[in-house]
Amino acid sequence: MKNFNHIYFMLILIITLNGCVVEQKLEVEVYETSATGHKLDSITAFDTDGETSQIRILPEQKFQTITGFGGSFTEASAHLLNKMGKENREKIINAYFGEDGAMYSLTRTHMNSCDFSVSNYSYAPVEGDTELNNFSIDEDRDDIIPFIKEAMAASKDGFKILASPWTAPPWMKDNKDWMGGKLLPEYYDTWALFFSKYIDAYALEGIDIWGFTVENEPLGNDSNWESMHFSPEEMTDFVQHYLGPKLEQDGHNVKVLGYDQNREHLQEWVDEMFRTEASSKYFDGTAIHWYASTFEVFPEALQYAHSKAPDKYLIQSEACVDADIPKWKDDNWYWSKEATDWGWDWAPEDQKHLHPKYAPVNRYARDIIGCLNNWVDGWIDWNMVLNKQGGPNWFENWCVAPVIVDEENDEVYFTPIYYTMAHFSKFIRPGAIRIGFEKTDDDLLVTTAENPDGSIAVVVFNEGESKKQFELVLGEATQGVSINPKAIQTVIIKPTETN
Repeated sequence: MKNFNHIYFMLILIITLNGCVVEQKLEVEVYETSATGHKLDSITAFDTDGETSQIRILPEQKFQTITGFGGSFTEASAHLLNKMGKENREKIINAYFGEDGAMYSLTRTHMNSCDFSVSNYSYAPVEGDTELNNFSIDEDRDDIIPFIKEAMAASKDGFKILASPWTAPPWMKDNKDWMGGKLLPEYYDTWALFFSKYIDAYALEGIDIWGFTVENEPLGNDSNWESMHFSPEEMTDFVQHYLGPKLEQDGHNVKVLGYDQNREHLQEWVDEMFRTEASSKYFDGTAIHWYASTFEVFPEALQYAHSKAPDKYLIQSEACVDADIPKWKDDNWYWSKEATDWGWDWAPEDQKHLHPKYAPVNRYARDIIGCLNNWVDGWIDWNMVLNKQGGPNWFENWCVAPVIVDEENDEVYFTPIYYTMAHFSKFIRPGAIRIGFEKTDDDLLVTTAENPDGSIAVVVFNEGESKKQFELVLGEATQGVSINPKAIQTVIIKPTETN
């Protein structure tokens, strides 16, 4: 009997020890932004009561390489920073680019003026100057250039700059106007030279331009502000026979992204851009905007664009909450279904369903996650800084930015949109590879990426009204996590030998 008890005890001990060996815990860091008040806060205690779903990470499934996340250097933002005190100016720049901030890695700026400029201007104002002997970026020296340089100083890893023209100078266009019209064919060579001179001028300032979009919104904006129209055939012809060869001739190793407007027209543009090897030679990828809908990601269009050019970039180059002015120090508004976009009032009846009211945080979180899960490799917000009116904007096209300032009283408000952007830009770094996952709760929106350092970022968005529990699984290791209602989380799984 004693031998039996001894053997029984040993069996129980072995089973218990084996159970301990099998159970592995993931080493994680969890950061949350929520309607309950978290702002990229570290979370270490989790509720485990209630129904638990599962998110399984599948690192063997690899998708696109991430280029980066960030916002735009506009004259409006730079103009406002110039009005702020030194402390708040540095606070904003460090919040976007510093190691303790969002660590933006992919940015955009405008060539010549845009709606978020103080006035209309061009770097080539002299009519008939086809050799651009009078080309000058002096308009940028007091605002955009200092903004970029201070951001460069604050950024440890650096960031890429994508530059976009809204229009050529009026004298190069068929309607001789800032708004609308087309580039006259006799100025195709001059306009290509303009891009080359821009790179050289910024390089002299110590600023490298990583890429261009050929034209912001080539389908136009109803001639409301600076614009210039291209058809897919016209843009492809310009890039294939003028812009691409000129940049190559001048030794500029710079990326060229075509299209640069809403996703619903992607198919006809990528069909033309990537029709042949010759047509696609100088296109490095495609740029897109989100204004076609407040919540529809257009996944089929994104997947189609990727399938046409799987080795080229697919970058969201502009997004913002438009048709609303910012709400000052009112976090609840950004989590509430109150915002509208241009389509709420102006979309045709057959498109009204694409433009309902929405919560700004939800739109950002849903769109970035949806884009990443459908092959988009970079995502750029519009203005980094606007004022309480949603400007300055010479056309009074008011919008919202992640950071709002009261320039008269030197006050700064970091909206929940800022923290939402940081959940991606800070934790999914350039060179990361989006990886696969499986989830059992359809109400949780999820995306996953493996960073160059081996860590894995899992971004989870819970737009519902109740707290959710989920078990994060990687191989044999697990970790229970809970996420608050109306919350976005980034879970960082630290690299280990077992991972």
